[in-house]
Amino acid sequence: MNLTKIFGFLICLFISNELLAQQSDSAYVRANYTKIERQIPMRDGVKLFTSIYIPKNQSKKFPFLINRTPYTVAPYGEDKYKLSLGNFPAMMREGFIFVYQDVRGRWMSEGTFVDIRPQTSKKGKKDIDESTDTYDTIDWLVKNIKNNNGNAGIYGISYPGFYSTTSLPNSHSALKAVSPQAPVTDWFLGDDFHHRGTLFLMDAFSFMGSFGVPRPKPITPDKGPKPFKFPIQDNYRFYLEAGSIKNLKDKYFADSIKFWNDLVKHPNLDTFWKARLITPHLKNVKPAVMVVGGFFDAEDAYGTFDTYKAIEKQNPGANNILVAGPWFHGGWVRSDGSYFGDIQFGKTTSIDYQQQYELPFFKHYLKGEGDFNAAEANIFVTGSNEWKKFDTWPPKDVQTENLYLQPNGKLGFDKVGRTDSWDEYVSDPNNPVPYQDGIQSKRTREYMIDDQRFAARRPDVKTYQTNALTEDITLTGPVLANLVVSTTGTDADYVVKLIDVYPEDAPNPVPNPKNLIMGGYEMLVRGEIMRGKYRNSFEKPEAFVPGAITKVNYPLPDVAHTFKKGHKIMIQIQNSWFPLADRNPQKFMDIYQADPSDFQKATHKIYHDTSNSSYITVSVLK
Repeated sequence: MNLTKIFGFLICLFISNELLAQQSDSAYVRANYTKIERQIPMRDGVKLFTSIYIPKNQSKKFPFLINRTPYTVAPYGEDKYKLSLGNFPAMMREGFIFVYQDVRGRWMSEGTFVDIRPQTSKKGKKDIDESTDTYDTIDWLVKNIKNNNGNAGIYGISYPGFYSTTSLPNSHSALKAVSPQAPVTDWFLGDDFHHRGTLFLMDAFSFMGSFGVPRPKPITPDKGPKPFKFPIQDNYRFYLEAGSIKNLKDKYFADSIKFWNDLVKHPNLDTFWKARLITPHLKNVKPAVMVVGGFFDAEDAYGTFDTYKAIEKQNPGANNILVAGPWFHGGWVRSDGSYFGDIQFGKTTSIDYQQQYELPFFKHYLKGEGDFNAAEANIFVTGSNEWKKFDTWPPKDVQTENLYLQPNGKLGFDKVGRTDSWDEYVSDPNNPVPYQDGIQSKRTREYMIDDQRFAARRPDVKTYQTNALTEDITLTGPVLANLVVSTTGTDADYVVKLIDVYPEDAPNPVPNPKNLIMGGYEMLVRGEIMRGKYRNSFEKPEAFVPGAITKVNYPLPDVAHTFKKGHKIMIQIQNSWFPLADRNPQKFMDIYQADPSDFQKATHKIYHDTSNSSYITVSVLK
């Protein structure tokens, strides 16, 4: 039997086992839980649809474990049960009163939905926000559901992660444990819709194409909006041929998507976006908090670290910890975490997380059972593929170093001695650099870790790399891009990618159904984009002066990665990342109003000399 047939057999076996597991879980839910549905009244009279799964075991009292979501609590009907409860089967078998709630204005709940609803000033008794809705829900549950022990926990991934975070301001006294996981946090600086002011085009358009469709009255999913059908399956072609964001809106949305209209009206960081920030309100946090996320999360890696840091900064005494691993969006419960994309981690990191962190966290704080001895920061470091525990995040025991861009594509820790050194190239927004190799119909999650050799072959991508490392180097925490540039245009985007280059003798995986060549593999560790007009202020954009030497400095999301001995550290710099990010016309203007004719070529220079050093600041773990 050849390797392809073996791999096919293993896939079939995996699918078969998954189906058997689902059938087993579904039977367990029906045998061990009673489902009820209630419309829980909020302080302003609006009622929120809530499904409650109560353990049939009445010999002891159970805590509540709550998930508030805009993505539906289906299936609806007290005789229709979920296939499994909680984030993973062990939670279901542990026993909690599982509560699922459609948030205000979504699916079967009453009221009006508002995306990442701002916090209210709470001047009146009937003023509401997501914090008050959570408070009122817990208050009703504790008073009306029999056989509860008076404790509640909240968890959620992505948008439900946002609703987990919003439970923290002015929290109910029964709320003892909260786990925001990959929480939506900042839709302008780093999560989902924008990165550093740049529209994440594919995510925003495809998400709002169904999620943003108005819901005039409560409905079930079978009567709700359907996913947008793309007329062209090649996403690069679809967005490029649309010509502009304005054309996309006019052709496919018109004025039907309120949040898209709001997004277009607010291109800069104004009060619209600031009001939607939950982090300034994370004060006087009383419940135990465990923030969870993945370093390779394509949606909300930013929110994970920003939420944790905001709680730490504003609550010095808070019981607040961080768990971060080598995961895609939700990968800590949606996979075994042994690999992602082409990269193997040598451990089932998700099983580690479930057994050592999430289940013990909720058991300890909601049931008073077992010890929970997690560190302040519990981090899986890729490359070396090991869990590490730190007293702080970012770790303190580090040495800050600068990786200097150098002539002839070199990268090193020594500053360049020359006085006249730069790289010059042309960027054409009508031929943008793709975010990933190959043809895709949808944005993939694997781009966050995939091979970058395809990009290195383009003349509009500048590549810099070290010599082969003579010892392991582990980078932890923030990465800061410090670029010195010039352009013949009046605006520009800058993409910086931190890459681990494998040695030429790196072994291929066995089996190898994708025919990977790991020798020279360029693994993306971290990439981030910056819209250049916001280099000094996100509130007040500034044009570039054509030809003028200009600094563009910005942070990339945190990393935890070991570059092994024999590997190389690479930096790639480019001016487009399409269609992940929308195209910059390289002309200072409101890009949401750009016509196809506005997109123009520009000549860019990246400087690396004594007076104008471009470098990447990293934290090297001692």
